[in-house]
Amino acid sequence: MNTLLQVWPIPAFDDNYIWCIHDGNSALVVDPGDAIPVLRYLADSRLHLKGILITHHHADHVGGILKLLNELGADIPVYGPRGDNIPGRTQLVKEGDVLEISAPRVSLKALEVPGHTLSHVAYFANMQANVVEPMLFCGDTLFASGCGRLFEGTPTQMSQSLDKFKSLPKNTLVYCTHEYTLSNIRFALAVEPNNVNLISWSERAKELRDKNLPTLPTTIGQELQVNPFMRCDQTEVIQSAKSKSGQETLPDSAHVLAVIRAWKDQF
Repeated sequence: MNTLLQVWPIPAFDDNYIWCIHDGNSALVVDPGDAIPVLRYLADSRLHLKGILITHHHADHVGGILKLLNELGADIPVYGPRGDNIPGRTQLVKEGDVLEISAPRVSLKALEVPGHTLSHVAYFANMQANVVEPMLFCGDTLFASGCGRLFEGTPTQMSQSLDKFKSLPKNTLVYCTHEYTLSNIRFALAVEPNNVNLISWSERAKELRDKNLPTLPTTIGQELQVNPFMRCDQTEVIQSAKSKSGQETLPDSAHVLAVIRAWKDQF
């Protein structure tokens, strides 16, 4: 058995990824909105589902839970945030909780990251014996070159949530749950047309998508270079936000984020 953890994207719907964390035998899945592709992947790979990780309550992230439990065993633990109607949830997770999972062997720290929804959580695995690089499963809070729409939370909450991610190691692999990268890059270029890292990333991302390959995972270090929502303290992002809003001053990063998130919603 390969004890080094593998992370595999299971495509679902139009642009979702259900991430499967496994060691060649035991598996966890993150945000299974649809059970069918998960069941198929587990069967094809001869993997045994040992747990389900949920970041937030939206249907495209929780819709497959009950079918998975029904097909594979009602005793499979389901980890998820408080306050939301998450079907089958057996364990509430909150800020700072550490999930010590024995199969596949991994230690995951929960981070509360409101913004997209009020009780959204992310799961962070720092370097461990079987984890070569740190890993972040961030649901719909952070995307490659973007961030989640503010359905329930405020710009201040989202800004604070992204600040938590900024403090993670730069080599942290970021496993977002949607393939929104090309449209996010188009917007990011409107905000920062002179960002050479972003221009280079745009070309690379297009090549990946032309081959029908995922643009994920990204890394925290990469997002700090190309993602306007992670760069609300950078001069060109601030200037673009001021220009868009017509305001001469934006007092802090949360105000900058509020302007560019509203701009993105209409982009």
